[in-house]
Amino acid sequence: MPQQHEQRSAEQQAAEQGNENARVQSNVDAQVDDLDALLDDIESTLETNAEEYVNRFVQKGGE
Repeated sequence: MPQQHEQRSAEQQAAEQGNENARVQSNVDAQVDDLDALLDDIESTLETNAEEYVNRFVQKGGE
């Protein structure tokens, strides 16, 4: 009987650890998605600003 209790306890701990790992992975995935979106916004802004800068520079004749 005690051996069954220990085995169930170990199985329960393994299941709880698996649930915790899944929850952590879900949080990590969400953070990665948020970071990717932020980096895409930054990249878009840099591209727009760089294009404006080059256009102004060319209009001034390179001065």
